Amino acid sequence: MDGDQAPHSNSNQHPPPPPSPSPLPEREASFNYDEAASWWRSALLWRTFFTTAVVAVVLRALIEFCRKGKCGLFGQGGLIMFDLSSNVPSYGTQDLIAIIILGVIGGVFGGLFNFLLDRILRVYSIINERGAPSKILLTITISIITSACSYGLPWLAACSPCPVGSMEECPTIGRSGNFKSFQCPPGHYNGLASLFFNTNDDAIRNLFSRGTENEFHMSSLFVFFIAIYCLGLVTYGIAVPSGLFIPVILAGATYGRIVGTLLGPMSDIDPGLFALLGAASFLGGTMRMTVSVCVILLELTNELHMLPLVMLVLLISKTIADCFNKGVYDQIVVMKGLPFMEAHAEPYMRHLVASDVVSGPLISFSGVEKVGNIVHALRITGHNGFPVVDEPPVSEAPELVGLVLRSHVLVLLSGRNFMKEKVKTSGSFVLRRFGAFDFAKPGSGKGMKIEDLDFTEEEMEMYVDLHPITNTSPYTVVETMSLAKAAVLFRALGLRHLLVVPKTPGRFPIVGILTRHDLMPEHIHGLFPNLRKSH
Repeated sequence: MDGDQAPHSNSNQHPPPPPSPSPLPEREASFNYDEAASWWRSALLWRTFFTTAVVAVVLRALIEFCRKGKCGLFGQGGLIMFDLSSNVPSYGTQDLIAIIILGVIGGVFGGLFNFLLDRILRVYSIINERGAPSKILLTITISIITSACSYGLPWLAACSPCPVGSMEECPTIGRSGNFKSFQCPPGHYNGLASLFFNTNDDAIRNLFSRGTENEFHMSSLFVFFIAIYCLGLVTYGIAVPSGLFIPVILAGATYGRIVGTLLGPMSDIDPGLFALLGAASFLGGTMRMTVSVCVILLELTNELHMLPLVMLVLLISKTIADCFNKGVYDQIVVMKGLPFMEAHAEPYMRHLVASDVVSGPLISFSGVEKVGNIVHALRITGHNGFPVVDEPPVSEAPELVGLVLRSHVLVLLSGRNFMKEKVKTSGSFVLRRFGAFDFAKPGSGKGMKIEDLDFTEEEMEMYVDLHPITNTSPYTVVETMSLAKAAVLFRALGLRHLLVVPKTPGRFPIVGILTRHDLMPEHIHGLFPNLRKSH
């Protein structure tokens, strides 16, 4: 059965190769993913997304062609047998060209946004490291700039007469609405104020709205785009709970509406739908996500018939932006120094073996270890896992017992069930003294620390048996295993520690421990500085 057997490092069996991708409609691709596939790779998901996008765009073009009566029996219904949609906007070649241009614009703006954000966040990190007063001062400064822009820029916009026959009250009275009367005479509204003085969701709703081609002046849209683009850059990273999704959607929807307004009568697509495509293009250019962004936008707008165009603009914007830099979240991960592992192993890892990159010196515990040695090791290192090795006279030869976690050792030490002699016990006292909840994984920063425990000189000379809390079946790889294979195994199984054991008997039973940090490019290139040049 699928998923019943976990892969082992010494197995000679290989998983079956994935099925070759083929152009599948959306429903067949999702069904294959949910029901038919027992082994799915991220690369296969990307290929399926691409082929599905091609199929959707081509199918949509054929439908429009067949509706002109050129397909014989398919003339009325197109190529979809049960097409019940009635208000689906049609689009032609000129619209596809405009959408491709929109995707290119989103990729360029997204790459520029990520470049500027990376530089700004590096400056913010220097300011935030100076302490809380600097954080508060930075937050106050950005807040003043944001307030000044939000209140001052609408003064530059011209007033427009209220549209005739509008279903909404004009000018708007209250908190939200499309027609803000900011400093305008009766019967007029300020389009730029309608965007700035609304909540973010109402501003997005205004930009996405259909049948409002003349609601916003072109100058107002340009000013709003520049303001939101710049404010989104300087706001992210300060000490307030602000994100990137809403500013990116707002900026993308604004320039998408600008493109839709400029096309005017040359396009059959409403400017509000161009705003949706602009938001998708900017999200693809900054976030570099395709499937997730596509699903999010379609769920938010309920515009399922826009799926082919959204997929197309996402593919183009992501492809263009990837030519400049990485996604915004990838850049933040690198900036913070988080050990994020890519789905694939780097090519240079094929020229290394597992023992080449293990960090040293190795710190191990005996199965029955002196309390003082354990406390000293916990104080001088930040390791979260330690190998446990039985040495004579507990065993005939040094033998790897398994891996013990720092948190479990601290729990065991807090019980103070120490022995005066180095003797292996049955471990039953651990079951009586502690429960499963005591060894449960603590929350981030909530676990016990070695600084919380104090021991007398007499206790430091006593012994504690680590066998009851040792994981006796850790994942291990031989020292000559390719580092590329070890990295793939490490990530696929979601490991924190991977033990490296010697290939030949008679040596110490463990060579080292591979952790996520040992597989980072910075660590590997620090050990082998000429590796990148030679391979």
